Amino acid sequence: MLKIPPEVEAVVHTLEKQGFAAYVVGGCLRDLLLGSKPKDWDIATSSTPEQIIGLFPKTFYENKYGTVTVVNEDTSDETLKNIEVTPFRKETNYSDKRHPDKVIFGVSLEDDLKRRDFTINALSYSPSKGQIVDLYGGLKDIKDKIVRAVGAPEDRFAEDALRIMRAIRLATQLNFTISHETAEAVAKRATDLNLIAAERIRDEFTKLIMSQNPLIGLALGQKLGIWKQVLPELEEGVHVKQNSDHKYDVWEHTLRVAQHAADKNYALEVRLAGLFHDIAKPRAREWNQEKKDWTFYGHEVIGAKMAEKIMRRLKFPNKTTEAVRKLVRNHMFFSDIEKITLSAVRRVIRNVGRELVWRLMEVRTCDRIGMGRPKETPYRLRKYQSMIEEALRSPTSVSMLKINGHTIMQETGLNPGPKIGFITHVLLEEVLDKPELNTEEYLKNRAKELAKLSDQELQQLGKQGKEKKEEIEKAEIAKIRARFHVK
Repeated sequence: MLKIPPEVEAVVHTLEKQGFAAYVVGGCLRDLLLGSKPKDWDIATSSTPEQIIGLFPKTFYENKYGTVTVVNEDTSDETLKNIEVTPFRKETNYSDKRHPDKVIFGVSLEDDLKRRDFTINALSYSPSKGQIVDLYGGLKDIKDKIVRAVGAPEDRFAEDALRIMRAIRLATQLNFTISHETAEAVAKRATDLNLIAAERIRDEFTKLIMSQNPLIGLALGQKLGIWKQVLPELEEGVHVKQNSDHKYDVWEHTLRVAQHAADKNYALEVRLAGLFHDIAKPRAREWNQEKKDWTFYGHEVIGAKMAEKIMRRLKFPNKTTEAVRKLVRNHMFFSDIEKITLSAVRRVIRNVGRELVWRLMEVRTCDRIGMGRPKETPYRLRKYQSMIEEALRSPTSVSMLKINGHTIMQETGLNPGPKIGFITHVLLEEVLDKPELNTEEYLKNRAKELAKLSDQELQQLGKQGKEKKEEIEKAEIAKIRARFHVK
């Protein structure tokens, strides 16, 4: 018997107690058989939506497909808080290639399973009987790791074109292959994806990119003609040769970058930026007669615009879109450690934002590995990391003080001049010794006292403060560089 959570069994038992048939169905059962934790739970039943609602204290029903969500507030497991219960149903024609024109309830379990997309999702399980109903060979396909459409593949894709993307995504997530007949139908019906809402395409594509093996899905999608329909810009990189620094063409390099981002479990924006970072290379490519090699000048600028356009077309959130745009635009920044200055690093931090600069380094790392380089963190990358941390650290300077030169002039009546700088450096020395003194009240009072000293006395005290600041900065930078093993 399969191990079904008590919360799910309770819903099944409540339905059966009233004389209705009830089965655990769909992806949750597939995941359970694969040894994975289901992300949600679905139950199919012979009852109607109205009957389901009447059996449970808290439900909501906001769709025309009969699905009633049974709310369980007595669990901390998010996957069990909302259990979806749907009547057995069959569906008529799909005029929009996505939704049935009509849903008919009151049919048999067999009719209900017949309408499902793939055999591995067309299984049902009765917890009370401990029996699996498998009408289409789903158990064998799970064992053989195959994604196969229920019945005639082309009919299933004609009903709902999003299943075309779902076939690629499932094969990618589960590390399965797609059966020959199903793959043929995917390729034949790929143009139907143009009829599907961008949000639905985005959701399936995101799941593919966030899987453990995006390279498989990206390569499979290219082979079956999927990306020509939904990401034609990505398709442009196929067989586009790069310069002598690269072992791979643009397409294979892109796949390897995306895969390394997945291997490192990087965030979505890093994975997308890795996928799109060289998307403009085919358009920017020019032959340099002098170098006898290909050049791609400005591909990061063009690519940032292309990436933003793709992200908006697929309806990604604005925040994600902007992050990916910035990462693509700036991915070429780190190139020559002998020429990069700390001020230049600060400028790139300003351009991408403090919260994204480490994401930029992750993109850079993936880019390097995608070029076929053997080491992930050679000296150059460690040097970049060290410089970023140096640029990001809290500055040990007068800017850390709770008052500024304008306030000092207001409190002391002094005019602009060197004496204001001397006073701030004296204040800094005191704060470096005792950070608890860095309060507006103390510093205002102390500034008034210092204003009474001569310029020579202040200059000497200020010089001591500046030397102390430089000594502390030098020690802090030494620690950072030692941690990254760079000079």
